[in-house]
Amino acid sequence: MRNRIWTLLLCMHFIGIAAAAQNPAKHQLILQVSNGGFVAFRSETSSTGNVSAANTDSLAALLYSQAFTGENRIIHRVLTDAQENVVFGYDLWVSADPLAKKFSIAVLPADEAFRRTFLKDFTPLPLNRPFATFPRSTTPQTLDDGDAVSLELLVNQESGVKIVDVVKVTFDRSTLRESNLQSAPRDFTLDAIALAVKNYQLSIDGNVVSKSKSKIGCTGALLWFYVPERGRFIFSLVPREGYEFQKIGVLDGNKIEFAVNGERYEWVSSTSILPNGGAWNLWVLHDTRYTPLFGIESPAPKATSKGPNVFEKIEEALNNRGATLTLGVPVRGRGSKTTFVAPQRVMVGGADTIENLLPKGP
Repeated sequence: MRNRIWTLLLCMHFIGIAAAAQNPAKHQLILQVSNGGFVAFRSETSSTGNVSAANTDSLAALLYSQAFTGENRIIHRVLTDAQENVVFGYDLWVSADPLAKKFSIAVLPADEAFRRTFLKDFTPLPLNRPFATFPRSTTPQTLDDGDAVSLELLVNQESGVKIVDVVKVTFDRSTLRESNLQSAPRDFTLDAIALAVKNYQLSIDGNVVSKSKSKIGCTGALLWFYVPERGRFIFSLVPREGYEFQKIGVLDGNKIEFAVNGERYEWVSSTSILPNGGAWNLWVLHDTRYTPLFGIESPAPKATSKGPNVFEKIEEALNNRGATLTLGVPVRGRGSKTTFVAPQRVMVGGADTIENLLPKGP
């Protein structure tokens, strides 16, 4: 699978017009400035290449937004994925002048002390794991009341997909209120009912291949997970016209079960997946062509021909006793030679519409 490389950027564009908070990154997150006024953050994705808007929306749905009020008029900004892996972090210095109705802001690399505290308290990552952050600070610049800047955080040079943070400042909090009508009113459908998975465990044929390290989870009218070398599986309570969903799954309380290609999958949440629980038939779409926009960690190198490694020796000893050992994602079949399979990263997510996950071709 081809790795996709993201590059750090620091481009500020005017687009005019000891608290902490967390939100899906595509939703607006608002914090109060220590000496007056408010600052709002919202992350967006865009593409200059051939990636569709639906696919960039799918990427945005994987991100979660956090902001923490620090000392000396600093706000610590962090984007994470659903497993609380840090995607990007930076600091924003904001000073308000209520009399002149002006703001001064500057963007700084993520503070080292905050980085260590965040990794310790909010993620499963080791303390020596660096943040992706800006390489240098900007000079302070002045914004009028209601102005906003756009910060390009990451760009995939292969696909042209960008992750952008939109930062807006104002003294009137009501101007930051997101529209009560995100779109035109619609008739009620089952898509209005959100599925949700939290603190999950995913097993294939009884072997645990992934455990959630986060309490954030994923939610939406559709849920999905991706397993390397097996593809993405999308789940819906109803069939979708124009898509090859099959009624092969069961949603029972906090568990989703189904079988594909002779393998049985079980996705268990710590809480009920539907608000009112119950047992329901589930429609499943197996998307074998899905390629994550995020890079997937490369597998560990296979054992050389010099001789069996320690894992192969253990597995051979167990096999001689009629037992089996599986490390990471289970191997599909066995030949005359044992192969060590390294753990690979599972991805999960949710979406409001199937078009956001799998847009139809022209």
